[in-house]
Amino acid sequence: MTVLVLGISGLDRSLSVKQQLVPGLDWREQRLAQGLDSAAALVSEDGVLAASAQERHDGVKGTGAFPVDAIEACLRMAGVTLDEVDVVAHGFRYQPSVAWDLDPITRRWFDEVYCEQVQLDVLRTHYPDQDWARKLVRVPHHLAHAASAYYLSGFQDATVLVADGMGEAESTSVLAGRGSRIRSTRTYPISSSLGILYTVVTQFLGFLPGMDEYKVMGLAPYGDPKRYESALEHLVRLGDCGRLLLPVLSFDRTAVERETHRGVIRRLEELFGPARHPDAPVEQRHMDIAATLQHVLERSLLHVLDSAVAQAEQAGERSRNLCMAGGVALNCTANGLISRSGLFDDLFVQPAAGDDGTALGAALWQLHQTTAAPAPRMAMPYWGEEFDDAAVSAAVAGLGDGYRARRLAEEELVGEVAGLIAEGSVVAWFQGRMEFGPRALGNRSILADATAPDMRAHLNTVVKQREEFRPFAPAVVAEEAGEFFEIEPGREHVFQHMLFITQVREKYRDLLPAATHFDGSARVQVVDRLTAPRFWRLISEVGTHRGVPIVLNTSFNLKGQPIVRTPREAVDTFARSTIDALAIGDWLVTRTVPDAGTDAVAGTGAEGSRA
Repeated sequence: MTVLVLGISGLDRSLSVKQQLVPGLDWREQRLAQGLDSAAALVSEDGVLAASAQERHDGVKGTGAFPVDAIEACLRMAGVTLDEVDVVAHGFRYQPSVAWDLDPITRRWFDEVYCEQVQLDVLRTHYPDQDWARKLVRVPHHLAHAASAYYLSGFQDATVLVADGMGEAESTSVLAGRGSRIRSTRTYPISSSLGILYTVVTQFLGFLPGMDEYKVMGLAPYGDPKRYESALEHLVRLGDCGRLLLPVLSFDRTAVERETHRGVIRRLEELFGPARHPDAPVEQRHMDIAATLQHVLERSLLHVLDSAVAQAEQAGERSRNLCMAGGVALNCTANGLISRSGLFDDLFVQPAAGDDGTALGAALWQLHQTTAAPAPRMAMPYWGEEFDDAAVSAAVAGLGDGYRARRLAEEELVGEVAGLIAEGSVVAWFQGRMEFGPRALGNRSILADATAPDMRAHLNTVVKQREEFRPFAPAVVAEEAGEFFEIEPGREHVFQHMLFITQVREKYRDLLPAATHFDGSARVQVVDRLTAPRFWRLISEVGTHRGVPIVLNTSFNLKGQPIVRTPREAVDTFARSTIDALAIGDWLVTRTVPDAGTDAVAGTGAEGSRA
């Protein structure tokens, strides 16, 4: 009999309670809360059946709202009802403790957001007919993160590193995976949180904490970490046997400061000067601070892993494999450094490494407690909704005047889109099942020519309307990845999910100006013919036009918008953008009016979906 486990993430009341606890917070301080990025995932012995983030349904980026829409989508894709689900696993397990009596604010967090009774109440509000006292299983947060990576890695043994802002009481965890079991070997307290440090400096630099850390990572190569070398010991101190001390975090001394990190911000101003206002220009000083922070993160992660390897060797349990999860594991630059360190032979980062991935991990953890499910290495996280031709056709029909829409055979579609990209056009690419996780991996993407010198600036300023310094990922066919990028033969699979930085080979940097970052690096996506066949064919066809089987790949969304989910969203987003063409299913839509795209389209169309 098949076991069905539904995993969920997020803490539904987190933001509303935060606003009550500390009135008058600015819009960035409100983001400093546990339990965002809510999602749902459905798994069985057959593997991952479906997974979806709530933000793709309600349009609120990073939402922590109860993922009712994502749950319904997962059930719909799998063709089951909630009655048929055996267990619902939640990626948090807060327990009563004297620590919750530290102050009234902390106590209210437990009573109104974290405790088991609140989780049961939320579930009963949305699904009152279920026996939640029996059906709900709560999984410790870092264990859910670890399970999301280890059980999808294909490894029979691995060191597992989880690093984020915080779990229930820890910020970094080292675990050991062997067979179907995972056990914790070391944890680091919240006072040593590398994730919190990175988030607070993100806020200090004028960006949105819990959302814009990748901007700081992209800014870091423009800076010089030596400028603030004297500040390093105030940020982190590395002790014997892998110990971490983050002195700067100790400056949050009151309950309100712990909610806002205003104490840490004041200390950062003493070390680096005034915090940047969100609307102020980015100066060299800000780049140097970003570089310092990135250096601290990389140095600290290697310190933790060095100690973990030494401890495992002493116990005779050394693994040559590494799995990573948690928000810090989305730092592609640090991942690339770890990959090159020689500490491990093979690495795997679960592509939804943030808190949305704990929905997946909680479900996988519970599944492996009851069944010896096989665990092959995952391919692409195409676990979201796929829409039938009726839904696509209806959405396209709603465009109205100013557009030309044609339904093409696959060979024609791929050929025409490749030709448009080669000629300098920007094309939105909406195909198959939606990706799970923050990266667009070839099914909900915006694509462009990686060889065009001005393409990165055009995409940033005109299409995506974002900061000029932000890099774009090159997607390359697996057969040619090692030719253009510093990827060793046999390690192409490491770069499948756009989570590792490597260097563009020097002889190709001038040929790939739009794909090569300031420091010669690139966040590469290696595309395999078997796992993404239509995307692979498109990139290959671009190669016949440009001599380079590479395209720029960025997510199909505009500023402030989650990645598009439905055909209607795809068509509407295309219509109000400056994107030149839309390839949606078997349809190719181009503009016939030069200024089309200034207003959102009118019209409606029924949507249909299939798993």
